[in-house]
Amino acid sequence: MEKKGIAVVAVGGNALIKDKTKKSVQDQFAAAKDTMSHIVDMIEKGWDVVITHGNGPQVGFILRRSELAKNVLHEVPLDYCGADTQGAIGYMFQKALDNEFKRRGLKKDAATVVTQAVVNINDPAFQHPTKPIGTFMDETEAKSRADHDGWTVVEDAGRGWRRVVPSPLPEKIVEAHAIETLLKAGIIVVGVGGGGIPVVINKEGDIEGVEAVIDKDFGSSLLARMIHADLFVISTAVEKVALKFNTSDEKWLDKMTVAEAKQYIEEGHFAPGSMLPKVKAIIEFLEDGGKQALITDPEHIGDALEGKTGTWILP
Repeated sequence: MEKKGIAVVAVGGNALIKDKTKKSVQDQFAAAKDTMSHIVDMIEKGWDVVITHGNGPQVGFILRRSELAKNVLHEVPLDYCGADTQGAIGYMFQKALDNEFKRRGLKKDAATVVTQAVVNINDPAFQHPTKPIGTFMDETEAKSRADHDGWTVVEDAGRGWRRVVPSPLPEKIVEAHAIETLLKAGIIVVGVGGGGIPVVINKEGDIEGVEAVIDKDFGSSLLARMIHADLFVISTAVEKVALKFNTSDEKWLDKMTVAEAKQYIEEGHFAPGSMLPKVKAIIEFLEDGGKQALITDPEHIGDALEGKTGTWILP
């Protein structure tokens, strides 16, 4: 098998929940098996891969269970929700990968690294929490949680009240060296789940978890830079990136440079919370020495690597 280099592959929410009516653990594993089979195509072609992933719905499920059980059991802090989902999703991915390796006769191993991402406590995001988490509440409950638990709560377009938390930018992946060491040993790694568990370095120099959410694309981009990845892949719900998406003038892109990507951002082609953070994360990777990046959906990863589809972004 010819070595191609190191690839960081960030898989989105559709890697686990492809159908909103099918959210059980069994349904999620079925979706994970499908996504992992496409990534094994990459591995079979010689790529050493780190698989990163989102965890928004899964954290939401844990928070909801925690809320429902709060009169019986302690509630789960947000950073521990992130750790729980990293372990559970890592287990799904490892099991799917191991079974696929066996089917194909590949002598490979997979391992999950519970991953922390250092953020700056002075990041402006901590002064302006914007990321909704958890379930909707009525005004009375929301204000009670704000008073007693220090939550920041907002009214959401007439649908009820929700808790919002900061979404700071990650500055360091604590386990980057461990991940790099595993890669050098030939192990496929699952890491940086949910962008990484947000932590800060306190006055004593110790790591301390914080109640925040990191964008998984920015966390994945940072890891890709720290381990000097040769390729950064963002696997999402669309085969290619489009200009004027979902309009009669929609134009699908085969390739763009960093300069072109910045121009398209200025022109407002990419939606916040959707394609915009993906493109920005790739720009950060390429401007810090990255060679190439790709955006496509899981089922087209193999074809995209052969230049048949997907959107390639180059320096």
